[in-house]
Amino acid sequence: MQVKASNVQEYLEQVSEDRKDALKKLMTICNKELKGFKEEMNYGMIGYVVPHKAYPEGYHCDSKSPLPFINIASQKNFIALYHMGIYADASLLEWFVNEYPKHAKGKLDMGKSCIRFKKMDDIPYGLIQALLKKISMQDWILLYEKSFRGGRK
Repeated sequence: MQVKASNVQEYLEQVSEDRKDALKKLMTICNKELKGFKEEMNYGMIGYVVPHKAYPEGYHCDSKSPLPFINIASQKNFIALYHMGIYADASLLEWFVNEYPKHAKGKLDMGKSCIRFKKMDDIPYGLIQALLKKISMQDWILLYEKSFRGGRK
């Protein structure tokens, strides 16, 4: 299910009722823990990005776009949390995979950066909050430059 929205509020208005609370809880955690990041629509999803004022180079795929970090989306069969830090940092991925069974009822369903939640009641909010505390905006910029830009700006 692709939501067509020009802003976050419009996105939330279009999401099915059974997912709104879960999305709002994830957004609340992001807004609390992601210091310096900006909440905005990013690639058709709710995004938390490094603003250009903090990282003028922007995203290497499109320098006019801010550097993405976290995206949250209501997909057809699940809510997805996209975390670029997990994609770029093998030790963070390992930590998350090892912690997940301690906080969640079901089996971990994820791709390279995408964590999928099919049951809204099974989202491990405490674990997500702990994950978001692991990388500051400055840490993400340094990791991004090392991982995706060959260590250069």
